[in-house]
Amino acid sequence: MDPMSTDFRDLDRRAADFYLTFVAQVKPADLALATPCADWTLHGLLRHQVSQDEGFAAAARGDGGDLQVWRNGSLGDDPHAAARASLDLVTGAFAEEGVPDRPFLMPEVADRPVPGRMAVSFHFVDLVVHAWDVAATLGLPWEPSAEMLEASLAVAALVPTDDATRGPGLAFDRTVPAPEDVSPGDRLLTLLGRSPSWVPSQYRWR
Repeated sequence: MDPMSTDFRDLDRRAADFYLTFVAQVKPADLALATPCADWTLHGLLRHQVSQDEGFAAAARGDGGDLQVWRNGSLGDDPHAAARASLDLVTGAFAEEGVPDRPFLMPEVADRPVPGRMAVSFHFVDLVVHAWDVAATLGLPWEPSAEMLEASLAVAALVPTDDATRGPGLAFDRTVPAPEDVSPGDRLLTLLGRSPSWVPSQYRWR
């Protein structure tokens, strides 16, 4: 699967539904929990995804150049409703005619326009992996379909591994070493800087 020639919009819609199944299980007390993303509590992680959704929606409509449109997300009093609303927004923007061929301005990711097909693929893999972040935080099983994993691995393989792209505070953490026979799901996590063995602190000593 080549992200430069594949239309990821249907996969992205399915990944949104997949992600929301985990967000729907978040309780108010969970929002303060640590997540696999060291810089974020669960509240911060969910807010980050809402912000990214709004940024991708703006970029799809030609307004992604302002960094603030990628950082203004709010969870309000209902994180699940906020997540659903932001995903409805970005899904609607992606559905517009010509989006796969439209250049996206994404200042958090690249200093030049990103082809629409690739931009949608980035949003897709964000949802699949952030679904794991939420699932792992809550101690829930994460089981994306084989098609989602195959597509996510194709996208993850394109992410640069240089120090300007990877590391604390950047879009992706450094790749985690993994054995050759690791499962596709664990391979995806390690490629994008996650340790599949991470467990939340509330379960660590039980």
